[in-house]
Amino acid sequence: MNQAESSRLEPEHGPRGLAEQLAAAHAELAARDKTIRVLIARVEGPLARPHSAMAVLEQNISLEQKVQRRTRELEKSHENLSETLSELKHAQSQLLEANKLESIGQLAAGVAHEINTPMQYVADNTSFLKGAFKKLLSILDETLTVARRVAATTPEAAPLRELDERLAAQGLPWVCEQIPRAIEQSIEGLDRVTSIVTAMKEFSHPSAAEKQLTDLHDAIKTTITVARHEWKYVAEVETRFGDDVPFVPCLRNEFNQVVLNLIVNAAHAIAERTLGGAEGKGLISIDTEVVGEEMELRVRDNGAGMPKAVAARIYDPFFTTKPVGKGTGQGLAIARSVIVDKHSGSIRCESEPGKGTCFFVRLPIKSAGATPAIG
Repeated sequence: MNQAESSRLEPEHGPRGLAEQLAAAHAELAARDKTIRVLIARVEGPLARPHSAMAVLEQNISLEQKVQRRTRELEKSHENLSETLSELKHAQSQLLEANKLESIGQLAAGVAHEINTPMQYVADNTSFLKGAFKKLLSILDETLTVARRVAATTPEAAPLRELDERLAAQGLPWVCEQIPRAIEQSIEGLDRVTSIVTAMKEFSHPSAAEKQLTDLHDAIKTTITVARHEWKYVAEVETRFGDDVPFVPCLRNEFNQVVLNLIVNAAHAIAERTLGGAEGKGLISIDTEVVGEEMELRVRDNGAGMPKAVAARIYDPFFTTKPVGKGTGQGLAIARSVIVDKHSGSIRCESEPGKGTCFFVRLPIKSAGATPAIG
């Protein structure tokens, strides 16, 4: 091989050789791009046709995604509607309960008023009998004293001695001793009935639509009297009222209802622990005091107590652990609504199984728009 032929086979390293190499590379890339475009066209061609398998598959996937999205939206709407329906049922239940309580209150007020007048007659007449019988006993005692003196000094006074013996045989001394006791007990019972009637009138008297400055201690005493039939066989009730507790702005009737629910619940808890009082009476203590800018009411019992799982749900509407017909599950839900929603206060409880429960109720001492209570 000569020198000229050898030089043609060696690669050129000058500018011209590089340019030719670049041109060849560009041509190769262009060919590859064309091949790729052809392949893409072959793939996209069938997909672009409306009835191809790939197009149908894509449509099915898209439709399924839309259905799933719409289903989630409908489920969310259903949940919202269920919550709204539950709230409406709760509101309707509270309205029915309020209407029922209002009707019962009006009926109780009417009955109390009708009972009050004849009770005054009976009480006044019994008091008169007490005084009159006392005078009769005095006259009888003086008469018997004179008769015995005459019978002891006059031989002809045998009939007087016989009369004295007959009176003793008939139990006159016992009768004279027991009749005043019976009258005292009658007066005590009449006083109790009068206090109950008065408490019923005050408890059921409709309160104003706006908050009024109220003597909460008087309201609590009234409620204790009204609820006596619930606790008298199973518990004793003690009250310790703070001397510095002022009149507090509140809706008296609704506050009374809260206190009534707490007392009744305490009595039922004690009855559960003591088997209805068969194992002795329990204790319900009701205390009040001023805490900062609030009045705190504590209703404590030494009843059965509650586990934490139950205590966490006591304010849920219709939740109750009592037997069917014994409780509605509305008492504490209404109590919370009255204290928190209507009075801007707070209510909480502490409970320990086997030891008892304490409810803490706080009401603001100052409230805008409160008017003086009407006596």
